[in-house]
Amino acid sequence: MNDAPTNRQRAAEEALRERESRLRSIIETAPDAIVTVDENAVIEFFSPAAERLFGFSAAEVIGQKINILMPKPERDRHDQYLARYLRTGKSQIIGIGREVTGRRKDGTTFPMELAVGEARFNNHRIFTGFARDVSARRAAAAQARMLQDELRHVWRLSAMAELASALAHELNQPLTAVINYVQAARRMLDSAGGQDPARLIEIMDKAATQTQRAGAIIQRLRQFIEKGETERTEEDLNEIVEEASALALTGVDETEIAVTMTLAEGLPPVIIDRIQIQQVILNLVRNGIEALDGAGRRALDIQTGGLADGLVEVAVRDSGAGLPEAIAAHLFEPFVSGKPQGMGIGLSISRSIVEGHGGKLWAEANPDRGTTFRFCLPIKQSADGDDHG
Repeated sequence: MNDAPTNRQRAAEEALRERESRLRSIIETAPDAIVTVDENAVIEFFSPAAERLFGFSAAEVIGQKINILMPKPERDRHDQYLARYLRTGKSQIIGIGREVTGRRKDGTTFPMELAVGEARFNNHRIFTGFARDVSARRAAAAQARMLQDELRHVWRLSAMAELASALAHELNQPLTAVINYVQAARRMLDSAGGQDPARLIEIMDKAATQTQRAGAIIQRLRQFIEKGETERTEEDLNEIVEEASALALTGVDETEIAVTMTLAEGLPPVIIDRIQIQQVILNLVRNGIEALDGAGRRALDIQTGGLADGLVEVAVRDSGAGLPEAIAAHLFEPFVSGKPQGMGIGLSISRSIVEGHGGKLWAEANPDRGTTFRFCLPIKQSADGDDHG
C-alpha cells in the first residue's frame, strides 16, 4: 500500500523527464536560433543554432543583456523599447515579427527575420525570440531586382528610341518652318530697296508661332514624363527610416563607425511611394558612410522630427570632411559628384523624388565638421483639410 504513491510519483517523474528530453531535443535541433530572456532583457537560454548564428557560446551570453546581439543604435534603444512595452503594451516586434539587423561576436552585422513570443510563469514574463539569417534571401532578392532593373533598362532604351523618333518627326515641321521664315526675312533685308516692314513683321510673327509650337511639343513631353504613375500609400516615416537605414548599414563594422538614430515619437503618417522614399534615405545614408572615409572621428546620426506647416523631416548628419565649395554650389545638378568614381545622379534623382512628393531636399554644412542632408515631406491631411493628428 505504501509503495503505490511512490510508483505513481516515479512514473510521473519519468514522464516529465521524457517530455523535457523531447523538448530539449527539439530545441537543440531547431534550424532557427532560439533565445529566451527575462523581463529585464537578460538572456536565460541560448540554443545551439543561436551559437552558430551569432558566434557566441551559450556560456558567453547567458546572464548578459540581449542587446549584446544588436548593433548600434538599436543596442542603445532596446531597454527603452522594452520598458515602453511593459508600461504600455505597445509592441514593435513582440507578437508581430519583422526583419531586423543582428550583430555577431566579431562585430559584423547581418539581416535576420525575428519573431518574439511572450509567456508568463509565476507572475514573471519571459520572452522567446526566433531568429533566422536572411542574407541569402536578401541576396537572391537583390539579384532578382537587378535582373528586373536590367529588363526595365532595356525597355527604357527601346521606349527612348521610339520617343526620340517621334519627337524628331514632331519637331521637324515647326523647326523647318522657322528656318524658312528667318531665311525669307534675311533675303528681304538683303535686297536693295525691297524692305517691306509689314511683310517682315508677318514673317517674324509666323516664325515666332512655329517656335512656340516646338516649345509646346517639348512641354507636352515633359508633362508626359512627370506624370509617371507611382503607388503612394499611408506610411510610418520612422519605420521607413529604420528599414532603409538597416539596409544601408548592413555589413558596416560598427566598431569603425558610431551610428546613432533618434526617431521622434508620435509623428503623423505621410502619403508616399514607399520604395522611392526608401531609396532616397538609402542614398543619403550610403553617401554619409562614404563621406567618413579618412575622417578621424567617424560618426553618423540619423534623425526624424516634426516641422511647422504640416511637414516632417529626415536628417542624415556625418562627421566627414564636408563638401568643397565648388561641389556644394552645384550639388544637386546632374553629373556633379564629390566622389572620385561617382556619376553625380543620385542626389539629383533624390531631389526630384522628394520634390515630386511635395517636399524639399537640401544640404547644410555642420558647425563643427561634416555635412547634414535634410529632406521634408508633407504629412497626411485629414478629410476636412486639417493636418492629421
